[in-house]
Amino acid sequence: MVMTQQYESKEPLREAVDATAGPLVLEFGTSWCGYCQAAQPLIERAFVQHPGVGHLKVEDGSGRPLGRSFRVKLWPTLVFLKDGQEVSRLVRPGKAEDIEAALAAIV
Repeated sequence: MVMTQQYESKEPLREAVDATAGPLVLEFGTSWCGYCQAAQPLIERAFVQHPGVGHLKVEDGSGRPLGRSFRVKLWPTLVFLKDGQEVSRLVRPGKAEDIEAALAAIV
């Protein structure tokens, strides 16, 4: 799966995320967030090594149920899931190596 480039304003239901088979990374943030923009090259570099991992960028904000169900407080927050279960998360990642390590843990 190719890394998602745009934040999706229509978020999936939590039940659908929990039922997802295999590895998946949820990236919570917004297109106007400076921290989110700064993290994009790091995320892209990490995903080059893991092309089979699903990636979904979810536009987050006040009152957005999916982000609240994962208790997202800061952007970007990357939630690493395997078969619908959270394995790890990174908040405002600063190194591609940290993202790569979290990806390796779910494949």
